[in-house]
Amino acid sequence: MAKIVVDIETIGFDFEAFESKTQEYLLKYAKSDDEREEVRERLGLSPLTGEIVTIGMLNPETGKGRLFFQNKGEEKIEFEENSLKYESGTEKEILEKFWELVKNYDQVITFNGRSFDGPFLTLRSAKHKVHPAKNLFGYRYDHRAHCDLLEQLTFYGATRRYSLDFYTKFFGIKSSKDEGVNGEIVGELYQAGKYLEIARYCARDLIATGELYAHWDKYLKF
Repeated sequence: MAKIVVDIETIGFDFEAFESKTQEYLLKYAKSDDEREEVRERLGLSPLTGEIVTIGMLNPETGKGRLFFQNKGEEKIEFEENSLKYESGTEKEILEKFWELVKNYDQVITFNGRSFDGPFLTLRSAKHKVHPAKNLFGYRYDHRAHCDLLEQLTFYGATRRYSLDFYTKFFGIKSSKDEGVNGEIVGELYQAGKYLEIARYCARDLIATGELYAHWDKYLKF
């Protein structure tokens, strides 16, 4: 069975760019300055208020993969590093390339993919009139088509959810966060033009997720 690990990095849109009615709607339940600031900081967690800046794909059996990333329309970038091919493009272009490749795999492996990566990939594609080539939302309790490791490690929501960093450290796997980059600063890195730093961070997430999958597959899979 052909397997592929998938991970994305996202950023939120500029809050001030939304029309006033939309701003009011987004802040509807925020009662304090701290809560209003939190709304602004969490725009990158929804495909309606944010966009995808990197899509990563890794074959856990061969160690080869692809990193598609946005770079604000700057010069086209293509290169290979550590068996991973990097390629820049617009959000629409990287989504098209993702769907073209992912349809060839029997099993998609993610961490929180059913709640985050899947909705983001699907709704952002629809925004750009790109039709998803694969259903990432099949039967929840069958991991053969989409193995969401967060679902598996919480026994489908029966126990508390922890971060990828927490699980990898628990199982003795090298964390993707050890080099000082995490999802909270992706927006800052993007605005600073550090697109490759984001893509390489995504690559580390892919590797950590692949190793977590291998551990789950050997010791926890039923």
